[in-house]
Amino acid sequence: MASQNMIELIKVLRERTGAGMMDCKKALEETNMDVEKACDWLREKGIAKAVKKASRIAAEGLTTVLNEKDKREAIILEVNCETDFVARGDAFKDLVMSVASLLLEEKPADVEAAKELTKDLFIDASVKIGEKLDLRRFQVVTYKEGEGVGTYIHMGGKISTLVVLDKEDAELEKGLAMHIAANSPVYIAESDVPASVIEHEKAIQLEASKKDEKLQGKPLPVLEKIVEGKVKKALSEQTLFDQTYLLDGENKVETVLKNKGIKVKSFIRYQVGEGLEKRVDNFAEEVMKEMK
Repeated sequence: MASQNMIELIKVLRERTGAGMMDCKKALEETNMDVEKACDWLREKGIAKAVKKASRIAAEGLTTVLNEKDKREAIILEVNCETDFVARGDAFKDLVMSVASLLLEEKPADVEAAKELTKDLFIDASVKIGEKLDLRRFQVVTYKEGEGVGTYIHMGGKISTLVVLDKEDAELEKGLAMHIAANSPVYIAESDVPASVIEHEKAIQLEASKKDEKLQGKPLPVLEKIVEGKVKKALSEQTLFDQTYLLDGENKVETVLKNKGIKVKSFIRYQVGEGLEKRVDNFAEEVMKEMK
């Protein structure tokens, strides 16, 4: 019978890779219950495709974003609760907006300082709501006159995005904020991808290629070229410039920006519960049935 820890790790691995339950179980057993190594193991075996960064979507709550154009300041944040029922309630929504407004006004240095600043708001709300509530993260962005800022809140706060451009363009600001919400880029351009990430991807793709029957017997230089192409494709899916622009459907984001003579200075994307674990709920029963 699978242990509770194994069940929880299988759930996490399934959410991150989309692989089947038994494949996830095998991967965990082969990697001494290390989720990161299990993700790589599944990809090397060709069972899972690219794994999204921090994709263990679990904890409930809301994200939001505020932009005070007159002050040229914006904030994006995430507040967590225990249940989706509470997240949809007016009391929790009011808390999130109050916290966002206070943090944008006071601009604390870090999350710990922000929690100290907002503790009374959280105590009052927790008593009223009856759940554990927590400020998870926030970022305050200041921008210059003439720069454009796009914001977007998806599904009532499940995802929030904020993008800063070097020039104002209301249509593009909104469009890119929506695109980032939908396509989850991690980097702006290929040049922003850390060397360690590239090397890690190369190792995975090389191992996967060695196990691909179609590539057996290929000379090493040819295999290296194939691997290089696979690495570029995998990383392009995480790079804003290389993604096809959502509101265009044909051109890459980089092309759209060049045509308008605009540059992306930065972007932030928050999705509720990224990297946090959730209660197993009925998943344990599902796993038990699979493993009998």
